[in-house]
Amino acid sequence: MNETPHPILELLARDQRYKLEAYQFVRDGLAYAQEVLDMGTADIVPGEVTEPHLSGQDLCHAIRMHAIDQFGYMAKTVLNSWGICTTSDLGDIVYNLIEIGLMKKSKDDQREHFNDVFDFDVAFVKQFEITVPDEA
Repeated sequence: MNETPHPILELLARDQRYKLEAYQFVRDGLAYAQEVLDMGTADIVPGEVTEPHLSGQDLCHAIRMHAIDQFGYMAKTVLNSWGICTTSDLGDIVYNLIEIGLMKKSKDDQREHFNDVFDFDVAFVKQFEITVPDEA
């Protein structure tokens, strides 16, 4: 029986900057963008079924919203603990996942689209707002 390690395990051994949770969260962030935020456009190709696609910038913003939704004020701390400190890190994670076949890119996508999309201190700390539901 051939016990080839899963590509993500090989990736984690090769690039130790990010924890497994970082990769899982980026993939969850993509699903959150498509399913919850209804983001992404499908390329219309006659005779083909295509999946919705997000730009690097859109994915960064969706991951930010997902992180705040999941972790609140602790979002920056949690992401940092996994090695994610900038939107550039998100780009590195996405392109690592593309390299092992767990994410896809379009012909127009570039790694640089993830650079400097937002500042983590501003996005997760300075702009953080606590919302209280209206009482009925």
